[in-house]
Formats: sequence, C-alpha cells, structure tokens
Amino acid sequence: MPKVKGADVIADVLIQEKVPYVFGICGHGNVGMLDALYERSDKIKLISPRHEQTAGHMADAYFRVAHRPVATLTSCGPGSANLPMALACAQADSSTFLAITANVPTSQFNRAPFQESYHHFQADFPSVVRPFVKRSFQPSRVDMLPTALRQAMHLMTSGRPSPVNIDVPYNVFQEEDDVELPQPRLDSAASRWAATPEQVEAAADLILGAVKPLIFIGHGVTLSEASAELTLLVNKLGIPVAMSPNGMGTLDMNHELSLGFIGRNGTYHANQAGRRCDFLLSLGARFDDRSSSSWIPGYSWNIPPTQVVQVDIDPAEIGRNYDPRLGIVADIQSFLRQLLMELEKRGGIADTRMSTNAWRAEIAGWKKTWETFIAPDFSADTNPMRPERVVADVQKLMPEDGILVCDSGAHHNWFMQFWKARRPQQMLNTWGYSAMGFGVSGVLGAKLAAPEKACVAVVGDGGFTMTPHVLCTAVEYEIPVVWVIWNNYGWGAIRDLQRGTFGREIGTSFTNGPNGSPYNPDFGAMARSCGVHGVKVGKSDDFSDALKAAIASNRPTVIDVEVDMMIKPPSVGTWQLPPLAHPEPLFGESWTPAMTDGTMR
Repeated sequence: MPKVKGADVIADVLIQEKVPYVFGICGHGNVGMLDALYERSDKIKLISPRHEQTAGHMADAYFRVAHRPVATLTSCGPGSANLPMALACAQADSSTFLAITANVPTSQFNRAPFQESYHHFQADFPSVVRPFVKRSFQPSRVDMLPTALRQAMHLMTSGRPSPVNIDVPYNVFQEEDDVELPQPRLDSAASRWAATPEQVEAAADLILGAVKPLIFIGHGVTLSEASAELTLLVNKLGIPVAMSPNGMGTLDMNHELSLGFIGRNGTYHANQAGRRCDFLLSLGARFDDRSSSSWIPGYSWNIPPTQVVQVDIDPAEIGRNYDPRLGIVADIQSFLRQLLMELEKRGGIADTRMSTNAWRAEIAGWKKTWETFIAPDFSADTNPMRPERVVADVQKLMPEDGILVCDSGAHHNWFMQFWKARRPQQMLNTWGYSAMGFGVSGVLGAKLAAPEKACVAVVGDGGFTMTPHVLCTAVEYEIPVVWVIWNNYGWGAIRDLQRGTFGREIGTSFTNGPNGSPYNPDFGAMARSCGVHGVKVGKSDDFSDALKAAIASNRPTVIDVEVDMMIKPPSVGTWQLPPLAHPEPLFGESWTPAMTDGTMR
C-alpha cells in the first residue's frame, strides 16, 4: 500500500463523504492541507472568506439548508481562535460542520513555539472549543486520522447534530503513512431512532383524550425532514400548531392551523392557546426562555396542569424545563409515522376532529382580534419606514421558495412575530446563541447550498458593521445574495431594554458630534466600494422597488433601509432577566394563572 500524506487522507475522506466545500483561511499551520485541496480542486472547492467567524457561519447555514455538512479550515492560534463564535452558534441551534484546525508540530509540543496554547496542557486548542463541539479529536500521527475522521463524520450528524473539531498538528498534514481510508458512511436516515410501541400507544391515548390539544414544534422537526408527516397529522386531527423560529415552515404558515411563534414576541393567539391547552405534543422543541416567557406560569404555558408529551432525539432535553407526562427519545419523522399508523389502526379520527371544533373556533377568535390590531401598520407609508412595513414588503417580494436569513437584533423580533415561512429550511435564525454575524455571513453559505433560490439576509446595522468583509467574499466568488440592512442607528434591542427597564440609555445608540445626531456609514457607498450594488432608501415605495430589482438582478446587493427606531414589537408574552422584574405584555391579558383546582381561566 503506497504511503500517503495526512493532508491527502483528510481531503480524500471529505471527497468520499461528498463534502463539496471547505470554507477556510490560509495560515502557516495549514499550508500542507491547502496544497492537498489544490490538487483536488476539481472535486472539492476551497472558498476563502476574509474572517474565520464568517467561514463557520457559512458552513452552519449551508447545513441548515442542505442537511449535508461541509468543513472549515483554520490555522494555528488566532485563526482558529476566531472560530468559537460560529461553533457555539451552530451547536446551540443543532447545526453542524467539521472544523479542521491546525496546531503546532508534535515535536514542539509544550515548548511554547509560535502560537501554541501551552499553559495548562500542550497544544491545548481543543480546550478552547470543547464547550461548543460534540467532540474534539487531536490525532498526533497520520495513522490516527482514519479513525478520527470516521468517528467525526458519524458524530456530526447522528442524534442531535453538533459541530466536531479535528485539531491537526502541522507535521501530521505533511508526514506519510500506509493507511486505508474508512468506509463511506451509509445514509444516516437508515438508522433513525424510533419510539417503543408502548410509548406510541400512550401518546395516542393522550391525544385522542384531549379537548384542547396543541402541537409545539421546534428545529427537531426541520432536521428530521418531517414536514409531510406533521402536515398530515395536523390535517387529520385538526390540531393547531405553535412553533419556535427554527421550526417555521415545516407547516406552511399560511395553513389555517398555524399559529406562528409563541413567546414574548410571538402572536397573541399562539400564547392564548399555549396557556389554555389541556394537552401539548412537543416535537423537537427545547422550551427555551424566549418561547416560554421565561417559564413564568400563565404567560405562554401552564405546565402543569397542561399534560405534555415531549418527543426529542436528545435525551438531555426531555424534562429539562417542564416535567412531561410522557417523554419519548426518538427521531421526529419516525415518531410521527408511528403515531399516524397507530391512529389509523384505531379509526375514529373524524370524530376526534369534531370534538375539538369549539377549541379551534376559540383560537380563530383570538387570531381575528390579533390581526385586527396589527393590520393598519403593515400598509403604512412612512419615512423612516415602520418595521411592520419592512416585513410585509420582504414577504410580498420574496419568491415562495426563497431563503430568509436573519441576524441577531431588533429586526429579528419583528420577523419572528410576523414572518410566514412557507416551506422548511427557508427561514434561518441564530436562535440559541444569538450570534451577530450569522445572518450577515450565513446567507453566503445558504446561497451555495441552494444556488437556484433567492437568498435574502435581513441584518442590523450593528451586526453588519461587525462583519462587512462579506462583501468582498460575495464579489470574489460571485455569490449573488441580498443584504437588507435594518438601519435604526444603534443596538436597537438593547436600547429598548435599557429604556424600558431604566428609563435611560448609554452605549446603545450610534451618534456623532456634540448634539449626538444619529450616525452610521453610508452602507450603499461601502458596498459600491467593494464592487457590490448598494442603495439607501427611507420610503416604503422605494424599498419595494429596490428589493424587487435586487432579487431580479442576480448580483450581490446591499439595501440600506432607514427604520423608525422608536417603534417596538407588541409583546404578547414576557421575558425575564432575574433579578429584574418581568414586563407585562403590551397586548392582551397580562396573566392567566393556573387555578388551584387544576382548571384554567
């Protein structure tokens, strides 16, 4: 068997596993790996953004759209130290990529060579990323690479997806050994986890016995690609659906039983249904604080007395925040198929749907109340623009199969509350870790995963100025995406929090001069200086025209949109940061507590 370099082993495994891209930045530590990629550039493409954080966000977003992992490549020291933000963002949202990091030569371990972390352990970069990856491997010989790569490729996508790190000493890229590549993996769908028959029967009993049932969906439904099964269940039983942002689109949000997001910045009818339902089927959702009104009873949920069946592929999430009547560790698609078969065996589904007619009618009344309240502002033509109008115009002009990528910021609250995703894997959010830069950078990875679809990122002015170098990458690699910059001259979400809590602000507005006039760079001019088309708009009609032209142009475009900084989303739940008191909803009932006799108001 001929001897091969370590870098060749890594590159060949990536190709064997059908990894189309490596997003990475050069450094002295990874030049051997770069050379292996050069030799194979007809089979795997290296894309080099201007910052390692962007490489990670691109890889994260690529997986969220394609559900196939790609890799990143970073060098020793600072190069890899720029990656944890993206790793943490991916891990928190159950996304994944293979992070290949370089380290110092093994012969120099613990001698403090250039860029070694050595104070607690030799070549200690794995300790930096350990909190944010499913596993970190550090093969110190070429013959260790096949096993590490085989395990890494399996771990990334098995169970709950999460990034995996392979930290490769410099010499291992260059040294040779007679090794054999691991066998290609089979489709992971062949090993989906399923519920036991007894669990399926018990879940069916609880569903069929409910008077006010509700389904709550999260990213687990998206990852399992269970949209068809979910829609079939909803149509058969007539059960309304509340959702977290990463589950949006798995049920068409124009469906009459889609209630939208639940939580502080959710919809009124979703929160009303959540706190009044007597039974809840939770599918791949974590019950995080923002979709649970910080777990304060009566604002989004009343658990108990609401009985919960919680289904999740990660056993650690079962019962983390609410004690379920029945916890099931299973892949969501497998569980839904089992449940549908069990319900078909029993018959009587039509009777079950009729028994919840009053419940659906009650929810329809709340929905009408909410839509009457919000309707006027979606057509308002103002300068600067109202936030609702921005959401409405993007919704109107985005193709039905287009992909929306949101960054962290005030704009994300508005899109969570009012966006209607039509299909799965088409609304990407930085939810659990809320990393600024995800939307700005991730839209590039989304476009590479779905080159035939329009990809639009809505990002804050603060988040965009953290990572403006994405403009260079879009031009260099001809990636035609659109950035809509939500320009409210500050860190708007935190400015609103400061004003609401303390009645004053500091460090949250972008100002210039002795009078503190609002300041931002001319984002359109910035874009044009990089070779990207850029425009600035302040009126609704101008924005619609600019967005329509940008999507049609098939070229990178920045649209700088001035948005009214004084308008806040109408909260319908709450969100608490202890020890601060939690605010009351701006719309609807302030609190619907559970009664001591087990009934609810």
